Amino acid sequence: MRFTREELEAFRGHEVADLVGPGLKLLFVGINPGLWTAAVQTHFAHPTNRFYPALAASGITEHEVDRVAGMTDADRAHLVERGVGITNLVPWATARASELSREELREGGERLLQFVAEHRPKVVAVAGISAYREAFGERGAVLGRQPETFESAARWSGAALWVVPNPSGLNAHETVATLAAAYAAPAVEAGLIPVRRRR
Repeated sequence: MRFTREELEAFRGHEVADLVGPGLKLLFVGINPGLWTAAVQTHFAHPTNRFYPALAASGITEHEVDRVAGMTDADRAHLVERGVGITNLVPWATARASELSREELREGGERLLQFVAEHRPKVVAVAGISAYREAFGERGAVLGRQPETFESAARWSGAALWVVPNPSGLNAHETVATLAAAYAAPAVEAGLIPVRRRR
């Protein structure tokens, strides 16, 4: 599947439905949909995005979603049955996340907290440290599990909070293997995959 630049631009501002079902264990949070994602109505769908290869490599999913063509109904059902959900800080599509304003990210952070309170995932994994810092005013935050305090537990409705690397192809520091390892850690805490013992 291919799109011209003009065809993709037609999807600017479009939204992609959240993927969420009962028994939510692990909620992945993107920054906002890209134009390709909006076109195929599948989160993290750009051809260079490594999200679904990393999910498969980590054992979170049993197969790799064809992100270029978009999710099938069977793909969606598989993720929901596994207890995996996907949403975004900001719901509308742009060509790049850098086009979002600070205000949009802050409002997206408030939206996410409401979403978590409603759906009650065991674990939340925000994909993108810069967006997380901006959305929640946590300038000193680093990747990994975020410190748990009484205040944070209340803020996140009891969910454990992780910040994981952004799987975008623009994030050249990461590979499918490093992303898989980063995503496996919150998945273990959520009870999706077993603890992997080092050899």
